[in-house]
Amino acid sequence: MSPTHTEVTASPAELEPCGSAGHPDCGIRDVLDRIGDKWSVLVIVELAVGPRRFRELQRAIDGISQRMLTLTVRRLERDGLVLRTVYPTVPARVDYRLTDTGAGLTHLVKALADWSLSHRAAIAEARTAYDRTHPDHDIR
Repeated sequence: MSPTHTEVTASPAELEPCGSAGHPDCGIRDVLDRIGDKWSVLVIVELAVGPRRFRELQRAIDGISQRMLTLTVRRLERDGLVLRTVYPTVPARVDYRLTDTGAGLTHLVKALADWSLSHRAAIAEARTAYDRTHPDHDIR
């Protein structure tokens, strides 16, 4: 291959935009964008215990704003992971629970949480070592 080589060597499937039939990444990014979002993971963790009202979720998830929680549960509801139930009371009572699809994520999220706890110290040490040897690289 010469330095001026410009021929495209990707397979036809790789040239198709994500979302096209047959693309190897079709659908994965879209799903990971949702379930990989930190607020979505924390909502799923909290709802894995059982149904929660909005304020219960907000109190349980440190640092989440009302607006962000609203957006997160709406997105999870739209994706079929969370069920929102409104009860005809005065004032109206609303609770959120995982759907069967959402509940299917709980073992994966728990495994990720367990891994994070087990490796937290090693990651902190690696970061400290990296920052010490790369003082000009601020990537936080």
